[in-house]
Amino acid sequence: MTSPKTESTLPERDRRQRVQAATTGMVLLKALARLGGRASLTTLARHVEENPAKVHRYLISMMEEGLVDQDPISLQYFLGAEAIQIGLAAMRLADPLRIAEPALARLRQDLEMTCFMAVMGNKGPTIVRFEEPGLPVTLNVRVGSVLSLLWSATGRVFLAYLDDSRVEELAHAELAGISEAQRATLDAVDPIAALKRQVRATGMAIVRDTNLQGISAIALPVFDFSDHLAAVITVLGATGSFDTEPDGRVARALQAESAAISRALGHRIDESPARTPTP
Repeated sequence: MTSPKTESTLPERDRRQRVQAATTGMVLLKALARLGGRASLTTLARHVEENPAKVHRYLISMMEEGLVDQDPISLQYFLGAEAIQIGLAAMRLADPLRIAEPALARLRQDLEMTCFMAVMGNKGPTIVRFEEPGLPVTLNVRVGSVLSLLWSATGRVFLAYLDDSRVEELAHAELAGISEAQRATLDAVDPIAALKRQVRATGMAIVRDTNLQGISAIALPVFDFSDHLAAVITVLGATGSFDTEPDGRVARALQAESAAISRALGHRIDESPARTPTP
């Protein structure tokens, strides 16, 4: 009896074709997900710029594996039970802190500045990961520190993007205890709503000498697969040498890393169609 060929004994041409076929199948699955998980053959083929007959062959194979199913009435294809199980397994492993660790290390090294990640705790925004450069700025915040919602860049991002009544209550409680001098720096009509608008206008929070004297910071949101705010990453440094421009070096580096972390958590950012070589 002849034993089946293993991957290592296949001719080079056959191995390349198998790899290309697998790549095409993954592109189709990702395209189906980008289209909301359900699409007609024509729409899916147009999205990946492939021949409908070729796409149909791949869909039939994926239906046999339970990755794709077809609605008998509309004839649309949708993600199947096996694809759902893969997604659920990935979601269970999507820990923001674990995923963000390499990003924070890169920010610390590339910018040579202090950076950290915070999540929303019972008392407010709480630092859960903290990275310092070789010559750190002296600060009184560390892992476990709770930050202001009104005055820290981190807190303002939570205030702007986290839809939680608890956050509103904490913000109003903080507002009630500020000094007249502090209140004068905020919007006179609705200071909390104004802070939210400022952050959402640029997609980030920027502060200069508000939370810590002589310290500036930029913070950006990290979103998960459900578009929920999962965490906030922040870079801070001495005001005199810190680039606080929304399109400056610090902001661009933060934007790239926050987008990468969000993608790893399942947040859909890039909606452009994917392409793959034709096998």
